[in-house]
Amino acid sequence: MADDFRTTEVGARYAQALFDLALETGKLDLVRADLASLKAAWIESADLRRLATSPVIAAEDQSKGLAAIAVKAKFHQTTQNFLGLLAQNGRARDLAAVITGFEALYARHTGVVAAEVVSTQALTTAQLTHIRNAIREAVGKAPELTARVDPSILGGLKVKVGSKLFDASLKTKLDQMKFALRRA
Repeated sequence: MADDFRTTEVGARYAQALFDLALETGKLDLVRADLASLKAAWIESADLRRLATSPVIAAEDQSKGLAAIAVKAKFHQTTQNFLGLLAQNGRARDLAAVITGFEALYARHTGVVAAEVVSTQALTTAQLTHIRNAIREAVGKAPELTARVDPSILGGLKVKVGSKLFDASLKTKLDQMKFALRRA
């Protein structure tokens, strides 16, 4: 799910095309908001992931499905057209990579530092403020922070800032201990 959001060469090319179009037409923030909603839906919906990535679903059906989602979500026409094109070209499976590429281009263009915090429970406003301040001190810029809940990390936090991952989750620590014990 969240691991789907890695950059690929194809994703980067499509992201660049969408970014250039959105910038040129003055719709950059609208398209960015649409992609943020789509990313959240991707993480939450196994059906959406299956629609986009299944090799047995025809490109035409993927296109219709993504178009229906875009209309229902009231995405901007630029985003709707792009999703249709992506599916028609048989590249719906690259949607997560396109979103990642677009986010990187947007961050570079605006100077925004994107950060994601993963915890086992929803964090309070005070906790998020503390994390935001710590990231600001570490990177010298105010981050745009998103928070996600993932009970599978068992405890602790994972904080991703740009391409760097700071993993202080209990699951990772237990895995490291298990690995160290096997080597001993």
